Amino acid sequence: MSAFNVDSARVLLRDVVAPQHPLATEALILPKGHQKRPGCRPLPSNIVLERDQALTLRDGTKIFADIYRPETDQNTQVPAIVMWSPYGKSSTGLIVLSTILPFQAGIPDSQLSGYESFEGLDPAEWVPRGYAIVNIDARGSNHSEGNMRWFGSAEGRDGHDAIEEIAKLDWCNGKVGMAGNSWLAAAQYYVAVEKPAHLACIAPLEGFSDPVREMTLRGGIPHTSFSKTIANTLTGTCSVRATFERCINFIGTSKQEDLIAMVQDFNNFKDYFEDKRVDFSKIDVPAYIGASYSTDIHTIGSLRAFEEIPHDKKWIVLHASQEWYDLYSVDRTRDLSRFFDYYLKGIANHWLETKPARVALLRYPQPALLDQEFEDLPWHLPSASKQQLFLDSQGGLSVSNPAESSTQSYRAESSEALTFSYRFSSRTVIIGPSTLSIHIASPAHDDMDIYAHIFKADAKGNTLTHMNIPISPEEAASTLTENKLFRYRGPTGCLRASRRHVSPQQSGKTWHTLSFSRVEPVKPGDIVKLDIQMWPTGIVFGEGERLILKVSGKYIGLPSNPGLELEAINNRGQHVVYTGGEFASSLQFYTL
Repeated sequence: MSAFNVDSARVLLRDVVAPQHPLATEALILPKGHQKRPGCRPLPSNIVLERDQALTLRDGTKIFADIYRPETDQNTQVPAIVMWSPYGKSSTGLIVLSTILPFQAGIPDSQLSGYESFEGLDPAEWVPRGYAIVNIDARGSNHSEGNMRWFGSAEGRDGHDAIEEIAKLDWCNGKVGMAGNSWLAAAQYYVAVEKPAHLACIAPLEGFSDPVREMTLRGGIPHTSFSKTIANTLTGTCSVRATFERCINFIGTSKQEDLIAMVQDFNNFKDYFEDKRVDFSKIDVPAYIGASYSTDIHTIGSLRAFEEIPHDKKWIVLHASQEWYDLYSVDRTRDLSRFFDYYLKGIANHWLETKPARVALLRYPQPALLDQEFEDLPWHLPSASKQQLFLDSQGGLSVSNPAESSTQSYRAESSEALTFSYRFSSRTVIIGPSTLSIHIASPAHDDMDIYAHIFKADAKGNTLTHMNIPISPEEAASTLTENKLFRYRGPTGCLRASRRHVSPQQSGKTWHTLSFSRVEPVKPGDIVKLDIQMWPTGIVFGEGERLILKVSGKYIGLPSNPGLELEAINNRGQHVVYTGGEFASSLQFYTL
């Protein structure tokens, strides 16, 4: 990973919201049975809270942490688990899990204490287990000084310094871990690359590893709605609380990197964005990695972490739930506790006998098969095989290439889509990434954005759904669940034709990484072969069930989050798809 000076005048900045609470440096005991507010989980034991404790970084910047730890005698030391984010430590920011999602993501108030950071571990669960939970406001958030980082080596250096400061505290046994979802997960990678001496292990439970390729420019197409929502929330101009629409008007003195503005001028900021792609070869600490199929931004980063971290002290759990629901589940807590007990407390609990990869296979609408054990990601194993299905002019997918070539077309600026179907004659498990190799032309334009989606359907062609968050039938009927947080309908892929160039150096075993190093326009009318990669999946198809492939010039499927607007499309005119003969278009996937 190359260093980049984020304090350079070249980095565009935008405002940050003012602190939501006054600075209140204090130490107190939260007694057993205490509730932060009515309905929250009562604390199961006394907890020492040291609020707004200052940590000093190498450049003199002070950031602030809330420390929750067991009430022990002076001779007892405990390990620390750090939650690092700009969202507001201990639910003091604008994003609070209990208020941003319908049905609270299936997590009732009574399950959490309210002292947890958004997407972080709950002190009420982990302090009684003998850990200190350290919730940190990253640089620029709330009262922490400086301008806010958006990932990369600079955030990694800040995290390095904070961990070394925590390890010096008299209650700490010198071992520090990290945990959390999303930003809290991605930050762990950047910190681990910096190799803080007292970082003993990490638990990134779903996080991207390249915010440009995996989030804002996926497939070379701008997908900035989610990043804009986060940036606006951190600015204070638009909060995701409740409906993603509540606006406030108070701005702080700090600034934040304006990632979205810089993406719009990508070619002038390549070194800035390459600094934000994690170099996993530099991570040497044990890692417990979480992953799921349903997220729009975390799947590839989680799988790439497992593939590219160079040592064998790494484990991945590819689960069947939405990440927040999984984070606070009994099973995840129990399993993660074994990992931390081994690496932070030195407890001999046979953790090293745990299989490296545990993968859920989705059988929707039937319950998923959970924790299927493998020695590696299953699509890397000799037991996996490649299957190729060819597109034909009749809307079918077949095992043989049609002898005669043919064409089909759709209006690229509309919601029109080409649909292709394949019926399975026997039970088949599709696993890992798949690739749509398609011959396509635009008669009147020099670029094309292509979107593809794989659906599972029953024998009659009815599209099926996997529920990521268990909710009642009455709730499931609500339009509030018509999004990817609640529902999974199969993997998607997209590609801008002019950005199709692949970087061999950055590509993995089964995933080709776009280089973004050059633009390759397509002449109007020219037929170009594009390889559109679909995000990894794990779907069980029963006998008679169908795989449905849809191809369009517009985003297909459900929105990522409730209230999140889809991007405006740039496509115009017709896209012509060629099938058969020398222009064979096909879908390739792995099976078990």
